[in-house]
Amino acid sequence: MKRLSRSLMLALLGLRDLLLSAGPLALIAVGVLVAAYIYLDPQPPRTVRLATGPQGSAYATFGERYAAALRSNGITVQLIGTEGSLENLRLLREGRADLGFVRGGVADPVADPEAGILSLGALFYEPLWVFYRPAAVHRADAGRPPGQVQAELPSLAGLRPLRLGTDRAGSGVPELVTRMLSANRIDTARMRISAQAPDDAAAALIAGRLDAIVLASAPESPRVQQLLRTPGIALLDLGQAEAYTRIFPFLTAVTLPRGVVDLASDVPSRDVSLVATTTSLLTREDTHPALRQLFAQAAQTLHGHAGWFNRAREFPNTRASELPVSTEGDRAINGTPPVWQRWLPFWASNLLERMWLVIGGLIVLLLPLSRVVPPLYTFRVRRRVFRWYARLRDIEARMESDPGARDALLDELDELDRVANKVTVPLSYAEELYALRHNIEQARRRLLARPRG
Repeated sequence: MKRLSRSLMLALLGLRDLLLSAGPLALIAVGVLVAAYIYLDPQPPRTVRLATGPQGSAYATFGERYAAALRSNGITVQLIGTEGSLENLRLLREGRADLGFVRGGVADPVADPEAGILSLGALFYEPLWVFYRPAAVHRADAGRPPGQVQAELPSLAGLRPLRLGTDRAGSGVPELVTRMLSANRIDTARMRISAQAPDDAAAALIAGRLDAIVLASAPESPRVQQLLRTPGIALLDLGQAEAYTRIFPFLTAVTLPRGVVDLASDVPSRDVSLVATTTSLLTREDTHPALRQLFAQAAQTLHGHAGWFNRAREFPNTRASELPVSTEGDRAINGTPPVWQRWLPFWASNLLERMWLVIGGLIVLLLPLSRVVPPLYTFRVRRRVFRWYARLRDIEARMESDPGARDALLDELDELDRVANKVTVPLSYAEELYALRHNIEQARRRLLARPRG
């Protein structure tokens, strides 16, 4: 037991000496890491604000999915219901939202990047759905010659005599409809247009209070799904879709394939041409990079599947984004995520990703400095032995100058030997300790060899 206790003491003393020798380097490393942590701020806030859209819209639906995806990483997504893209962009510009869904053609490609607004990539097509009542078209054509009466809208120009409903101003849909009708030389001021919430407009169309409505939404929108299956409601086949994409570069011609809504019922009964904008997830430059990374990675999962208008892995992408894509978005879409993200929890992976340059630089700095640790360790261990040589040298000097103090000097040598016997050093340094005790014994022998004074 005594030998075990002494071995433990030796180990603890060796560890203490090692820690004290490496202490200055450890303090430097800790100081650099703390300063870098404070400066880089690697851990993100636990709450982030996402501007979505009206209740029941595709934006609101996707907002819920993003909130669920980030909840697993301990991030709370505060969903901000809005009128749509224009309001989302305004909230981003004012700093009242951290991220938001914004339709193509709404953002300013010059001013918004200068204001610190970036894209995390294009997420999905948002077609322009023109639903109408064929019966209303027939009534509008009743005054025409019999050969010109029709129950289908040939183009957007056919909306002129109808009671038209559009989304509210904050969505950006009224502005888009006005631009497209103006391209058809139609003065919207002379049309019967009402702006109301999409749910109210859809209900008014079904009830016959409106003849047509224009919606801009992803096919995941519940109201779009409902109208596509409602008897007596038709979807405009926009045969001039390619022409609109030439006039308005932010538009894309897309096709709703026959039967994609309901194969069993063959809905729609033929391919339908539409135009669509591309919705992007925009963010502020001062939004924490880790949050941007999480949203970009979530987008890969939420929007990477095949849809009515796209094939699998066509979205998200950086090609259709009107604003510059942030580093996090570009890496998530076009790059390969770091391997450690597969094995580490989010907080650890994020910390490593934000701090790896500092950690690498610190290693490069400490490697040459670490060479001083072994000499410091050796000095500390040997100092416990060498400190007693000063006392031994003093005794030897008094042996020459005061021969009469023989007995007193012998007592001092005995005391010095007892002290040296209690000195504990690692076995690798025991030679210095035995050398001290040997020199003490040699001094005692020289003193005993002298006659008493």
